[in-house]
Amino acid sequence: MARPVRFNIHPIKADVKDNISIVDMPEGYTGEGFFTTQLSSVVGLARKNSLWPLPFATSCCGIEFMATMASHYDLARFGAERLAFSPRQCDLLMVMGTIAKKMGPIVKQVYLQMAEPRWVMAVGACASSGGIFDTYSVLQGIDQVVPVDVYVPGCPPRPEAILDGFMKIQELVGQESVRRRNGEQYKALLGTYGIQ
Repeated sequence: MARPVRFNIHPIKADVKDNISIVDMPEGYTGEGFFTTQLSSVVGLARKNSLWPLPFATSCCGIEFMATMASHYDLARFGAERLAFSPRQCDLLMVMGTIAKKMGPIVKQVYLQMAEPRWVMAVGACASSGGIFDTYSVLQGIDQVVPVDVYVPGCPPRPEAILDGFMKIQELVGQESVRRRNGEQYKALLGTYGIQ
């Protein structure tokens, strides 16, 4: 049976002035014809609204990520329009699905090929903690090979959960200091993973 076609013959005019939110400018000083603020605030604002994710999908969480990128949820509206599969052009590694122990060094290699600053999001139970696969061959969370910034729970997580995790990454990126990556604490964190 064919699907009936419906036309909107009585459109309702949308009231968009209350539904659209505009990002506030960073704190600073304004005057007649000038505005000053901290460099880290401007850089954070630019970075958080132009993340380039690298999806590393191995199983069912990858299908949920495809739904997140599709038109209904549209991850592109958060500034992640361009997915790249070249680590050198990305700044957000999204690991989705079961990671075998043999794949651990590949995840680490992909992470090391990414330019600084870089962030990592573990999507789903398998990438976060091994999920239901408590076996000798499955890595019990990617935080054993690379540092993780945000964990997204679920098996598999709904697209809304992935979007929530992405917004948490944006909060981290927007508040991060420009000099954090050169700090002793960050270098010590990478040192625990054997990363120079």
